[in-house]
Amino acid sequence: MKLFVNKRNTQQRRHSIIAVLNETGEVSVDELANRFETSEVTIRKDLAALEKTGLLLRRYGGAVAIPDEVTQQFSAKIAPNKLSIAEAAARLIKDHNRIIIDSGSTTSGLVQQLNGKRGLVVMTNSLQLANAIHELENEPTLLMTGGTWDPHSESFQGQVAEQVLRSYNFDQLFIGADGIDLARGTTTFNELTGLSKVMAEVSREVIVMVDSDKIGRRIPNLELAWQQISVLVTDDRVDEQTVKQISEQGVEVILAPYSK
Repeated sequence: MKLFVNKRNTQQRRHSIIAVLNETGEVSVDELANRFETSEVTIRKDLAALEKTGLLLRRYGGAVAIPDEVTQQFSAKIAPNKLSIAEAAARLIKDHNRIIIDSGSTTSGLVQQLNGKRGLVVMTNSLQLANAIHELENEPTLLMTGGTWDPHSESFQGQVAEQVLRSYNFDQLFIGADGIDLARGTTTFNELTGLSKVMAEVSREVIVMVDSDKIGRRIPNLELAWQQISVLVTDDRVDEQTVKQISEQGVEVILAPYSK
């Protein structure tokens, strides 16, 4: 029980550090140690952990807030149709699930739906998603892959990220796609598909979230084959024949109401 309380106090202190940064833009180790009545060593560990998850940037003697241009990218309004898909996908998440949310415009809408869930563990490879998850009132346990920053996908990729993922196991992966090849599976413009495949490997269930206008779009780079996918969540503009064709691949299709 004592270990749980200590862990909880650490999470609360780190959440408060981010709140202070959001107000002041910059903090010192000495100031934080005095504020939270703890040692400078503990504060440095807090700052290192928060930097690792992309929630701040360390500077000599303290830390500064993530630049506005980074956080504003995520706070931009999410399209209503993507939110509708996210709401349908979120119904698949149970309390205490361990989930991965891949970077992407459609998957980003899922974060807003997590506040009603308890005891979640959430892994992501996106700085913007990590910041949004950290701000949730239900305070899910947040994990980040780390790795090499890929400007094309605006996410961490590479062998380090893959190694981190392989040290865990998850209940669900929520991932988007640039296209859906009805014969093969999900496709992408990004040639870096290794991390997506590892995400799928370490997850018991793979949920793909896409707008219906991406279905039938054939792109050379295969990301996930149908055999790796459990559920496809899209909007209800899909025709019955297409739904049947995807279902015959052993994939459950969930249709969310289309919203403009």
